[in-house]
Amino acid sequence: MNNNRRRNFRSRPQKNNFRRRGGSLNTGGSSSLNNNGNMNFNRNGSMNNIHNVEKTMQKYQQLAKDAQSNGDPVLSQNYLQHADHYLRRYNELNEKRENALEKSIPEEKSIAKEEIVEEKTSQTTN
Repeated sequence: MNNNRRRNFRSRPQKNNFRRRGGSLNTGGSSSLNNNGNMNFNRNGSMNNIHNVEKTMQKYQQLAKDAQSNGDPVLSQNYLQHADHYLRRYNELNEKRENALEKSIPEEKSIAKEEIVEEKTSQTTN
């Protein structure tokens, strides 16, 4: 009976995090905050993970060796330039991680010193 009747299309409401091709979601304020075209390139943040960067760098180094052994110096140089880019990114992430560790270690020491001072003051008041 009703099998031949077509269903009307019912549109779903748009989600705010859905990437639209057209207009901008930013209606007010400065629209140049995320004006970098590369921001949308890697959405999952995998190039912020130091292990993924290292693995990608090694992959391009191996591809360069393979291209060199196959007698293609241009392709080999291309892969080496890619590997160099990921090496710079790897060094940058390493530096950020070391700076974060250096900042957290003095904070831990100061917290421990505060606890010792509190223990001493509580012992002298008793």
